[in-house]
Amino acid sequence: MNVQDAYNTWADSYDNVQNKTRDLEARAIRSMVLGGPFAEIIELGCGTGKNTEWLATQATHLTAIDFSAEMLRRAKEKLPHPHISFQQADIMQPWQFAHSPASLITCSLILEHIHNLDFVFAQAHRSLQPQGLFYIGELHPFKQYEGSKARFDTAAGGIFELECYVHHISDFTEAARRHGFSCVRLQEWFDDDNCTTTPRIVAFLFQRQDNA
Repeated sequence: MNVQDAYNTWADSYDNVQNKTRDLEARAIRSMVLGGPFAEIIELGCGTGKNTEWLATQATHLTAIDFSAEMLRRAKEKLPHPHISFQQADIMQPWQFAHSPASLITCSLILEHIHNLDFVFAQAHRSLQPQGLFYIGELHPFKQYEGSKARFDTAAGGIFELECYVHHISDFTEAARRHGFSCVRLQEWFDDDNCTTTPRIVAFLFQRQDNA
């Protein structure tokens, strides 16, 4: 089962089971993305709409992207708002969905499935207006070192683990630097706010630089 098929299958149960990574990242994005309203937001990896509903309150127009048709279907059912455009797309292909320069792009819990961060940062730079913001929230590499990765219980009673890549924190910051972004904020997020444990989420807020 490839990543796209896995998320199509996972869509049936995604909203109904405990998921500490999903829920903590939802806290992170709401804390770190400030300064709205934004004229145009592009949400990469909207899934079933866990962040889409909130982002829609911050945007004049929101373009919500996902690779999974089933995840998108559920998000559309929950959020039939006229200022949200849902589109199925592969972010490792040129971003044809970016019709006008965005003031904010968000990317939640999908880059662990992407090998080439440089392509994503290059497309984000092309799709943002000058000084536009690029938020990324991901499973912390420290958790990945311990063996954590995206996984879900299957109908057959087993656990399916998705193909994942480890990206170190410097992989994100160096890809950002190479493609004309500065890091405005970097924050680690812990289960139960217990900073003596391994951080679960790392979140970045990058800004496009005009002179890049």
